[in-house]
Amino acid sequence: MSEITGLEFHTLGSDQWRDLEKLLGKNGACGGCWCMWWRLSRSEFMKLKGEDNRKALKKLVDSGKVPGLLAYAKSEPIAWCSVAPRETYPALERSRILKRVDEEPVWSIVCFYVAKQYRHKGLTVDLLQAAIDYARSQGARIVEGYPVEPKAKLTPDPFAYTGLASAFRKAGFAEVLRRSCTRPIMRYVIGEAKQKREGHGGRALGSKPSRERFLRGTLPDPNSARFHVNSLETER
Repeated sequence: MSEITGLEFHTLGSDQWRDLEKLLGKNGACGGCWCMWWRLSRSEFMKLKGEDNRKALKKLVDSGKVPGLLAYAKSEPIAWCSVAPRETYPALERSRILKRVDEEPVWSIVCFYVAKQYRHKGLTVDLLQAAIDYARSQGARIVEGYPVEPKAKLTPDPFAYTGLASAFRKAGFAEVLRRSCTRPIMRYVIGEAKQKREGHGGRALGSKPSRERFLRGTLPDPNSARFHVNSLETER
């Protein structure tokens, strides 16, 4: 659990687009990526790098897809997590290290971006919990991640954009395969494990997701005005 109080999580839709732009800034997080690295071929990415990547992600959102979640604190966007069915990210299929483990249908968590003032506070673990809850609400059974496990104690932030293995472990993920010494493939199997997550107030793996974690797009509570159904569909 992070040190940050009052966290809220929104699925990214057209209404939240300006918040994402504000969070990622003019560089689109890093190097004009705009969270398109895993969605394109390398040649396409380099061709679109920068403004065209921004337009490509905006077009995706406006088409009715949900490419991920935004975290808010005090009504300000503070972090981003990209989560969707693995087929959404064709670059994973071309990766020698991150190619499929098996033929099981999985949802993939491929990217994080946290505002500088909120880094190193445990927020990635909260984002992972929210991503699991969202994937569960969309019918997912397995959630997969591709974090780094650096040899050095400190890793420059741009090299940890897929998350750190230590954060995934804290969120209840387990390693299933490692083709590189620093790049484990980790999974959270929804509803299978009964042991409790480490450090999350004892909520067991596979237990019901918290209704308080989202304001839009997932887990709407018809009895509460705080929850609003987003008409956007999950990216497929």
